Amino acid sequence: MCEAILSMTLKKQWFNMILHGIKKEEYREIKEYWSSRLMLNPISFKEFSIVRFTNGYGADKPSFDIECNGIRTGEGEPKWGAIAGKEYFIIELGEIVSRRNL
Repeated sequence: MCEAILSMTLKKQWFNMILHGIKKEEYREIKEYWSSRLMLNPISFKEFSIVRFTNGYGADKPSFDIECNGIRTGEGEPKWGAIAGKEYFIIELGEIVSRRNL
């Protein structure tokens, strides 16, 4: 069985907050690029079992895989980088399942 993996690059601050269990969701702007990656059609989200977060580039970049508990739209938490009152794609995160180069 092939797991559906959503790969995303993060700045170090957000990478570390998610890695240490502080930040439980990740935000992406509602724009055409993210719509094409996250939506099946205008009313349905794609299903991912894993989100693979990386920090940086290159073969030895730090990364980890975490459960994807769903995607929705809504307002994000300003303490986690969202702008108050702005709508985002919200990727809901679960438990870390693997770590690399940390």
